[in-house]
Amino acid sequence: MQTFDVVIVGAGAAGMMCAIQAGRRGRKVLIVDHAKTPGEKIRISGGGRCNFTNIHTGPQAFLSQNPRFCISALRRYTQKDFIAAVDARGIAWHEKTLGQLFCDDSAKQIIEMLVGDMADAGVELRLGVGVSSVTRDGAGFELRLSDGAQVACAALVVATGGKSIPKMGATGWGYDIARQFGLGVTETRPALVPLTFEVGLLDHWKPLAGIAVDAVVACGKTKFAEAMLFTHRGLSGPAILQISSYWREGQEIVISMAPGEDVFQRLKAAKQSNPRQGVHTALGALLPSRLAQLIADDAGARGNLADTPDAVLRRIDTAVNGWRVKPVGSEGYRTAEVTLGGVDTRDLNSTTLAANAVPGLYFIGEVVDVTGWLGGYNFQWAWSSGWAAGQAV
Repeated sequence: MQTFDVVIVGAGAAGMMCAIQAGRRGRKVLIVDHAKTPGEKIRISGGGRCNFTNIHTGPQAFLSQNPRFCISALRRYTQKDFIAAVDARGIAWHEKTLGQLFCDDSAKQIIEMLVGDMADAGVELRLGVGVSSVTRDGAGFELRLSDGAQVACAALVVATGGKSIPKMGATGWGYDIARQFGLGVTETRPALVPLTFEVGLLDHWKPLAGIAVDAVVACGKTKFAEAMLFTHRGLSGPAILQISSYWREGQEIVISMAPGEDVFQRLKAAKQSNPRQGVHTALGALLPSRLAQLIADDAGARGNLADTPDAVLRRIDTAVNGWRVKPVGSEGYRTAEVTLGGVDTRDLNSTTLAANAVPGLYFIGEVVDVTGWLGGYNFQWAWSSGWAAGQAV
């Protein structure tokens, strides 16, 4: 049986960062993953260019039953620290929108950086190997791997992520290990995910599939101003993905599709200046034409502006900037970018990410009940939590 100081399960962003830090501290580190290649979520993120962090990262951008839990790790290893690592490797990057940073070239550059840093730190990487069982052995742990090998370690780090994108091999294994050792797991659900409509509502809006608008989408007191996309199943786009983390079944969302515009006054002015203009044509100055046509039809405005009462124009205003819609569900883990919820932070040390009641056991990254907004925040949590655990194992 081989013995290591640290075994990390999961060669994603958090796991590789932890391995690098532990290896640099002289620890004998093994990192295993059932995937054939490391960093699969890194590879596909950002359209293949990896939205690797966000310059606005802070606790305000994370959901958790304990919103303060993420503060320590985020402050000790910041977005500036990761940017410095990217710069040192000579990887060119750019800011896209809202503080989101992407590689100019390919997400593979980030993976190559991490894999190279692991090799330099003496980390052993085994791919295509899962973990069949984990048992406590005195002060440490014994793991039986799927290839039949057995390894022992003083510290075990679980960095297996959540349930999102199961076609990439995502499972709830990390939650099972947490429960095995007596840690709590909060409710988990798909997050950063498109929302779906019931059949009748879908039939009405489905002809608009593929149309996008800049929108403000709100659920309760939370709102996001980003692009929204009509789909064949409901709604998607960044604004919808963001609000999906806050939305729950049975709730409605409120959408403004011409934010900052007084639609009634715009139509009223058009009615004065060009009364023979069709309502949908005037509305098309603010919205894509097919969307404008559907909203005008729904309001009963099928004639010219001159023939349209102000009450109808006000209905249109409400339909555009106060659209209240109740999704029936989401597209689920199949397309969710992350999993909301996870290992209960009450059972973890916020400085080290260690289990309070199980010495030597650590949980980092997405498997923990810390979920970021869309836009590089979840990667920064992976870097920060992986770094923090890497200083402690």
